[in-house]
Amino acid sequence: MEIKEQKPYINVDFFEDLTGDISKSGSEGFEEIGNRIKTLREDKGLSLDELSNMTGFDVELLSQIENSEVQPQLGTVIKLSKALDSAFGRLVSGVGEKLYSITRKEEQKVVSRSTSQKGSKNLYTYKTLAPEVKGRHMEALVVQLEQNPDEEVSVHEGEEFIYVLNGTVMLKIGEDRFELEPGDSAYYLSTTPHVLGSKNGSATILAVLYEG
Repeated sequence: MEIKEQKPYINVDFFEDLTGDISKSGSEGFEEIGNRIKTLREDKGLSLDELSNMTGFDVELLSQIENSEVQPQLGTVIKLSKALDSAFGRLVSGVGEKLYSITRKEEQKVVSRSTSQKGSKNLYTYKTLAPEVKGRHMEALVVQLEQNPDEEVSVHEGEEFIYVLNGTVMLKIGEDRFELEPGDSAYYLSTTPHVLGSKNGSATILAVLYEG
């Protein structure tokens, strides 16, 4: 008996150019976040110990972030941006100079990634979609999630909206758990402890973060 392949209820091929090569893009952006954090810290005359006291992050972790040994999760970057009196977007993708941004799919900015705090596991990889806008308070990202079996919790200021493009996303908000399929979305306050990851393999989402 011939078994017909079940078709997805949205056309995920539509997103192939948007997400298909996210893990294969260049790595030159990996070091930039650490360098930006170090530059801002030194410009403010802060030591690693002082930044540790302000954020609650261990000095060792902060040093690893600045030396690009650990790639910080987005929630970590938001906390650091608050402590350094800097816009979150400046740390993620640099300072914008435009009043608006039109980003063609072939013009998407270099991929960055986030690892576990020990730096041993890649948790997700992302592209910024609108880095040129000056003074922005939101950051639009295409994020490729990996499995997160250790369920590293993120909690920080701001709000988040996610829309699943492909794969199955495991989302935990507080004590509630959800499986999100392509076409599903979620909006939540980032001050609520939350965990994001792929159920199997990898999954891709559109994420919009408002730093608050």
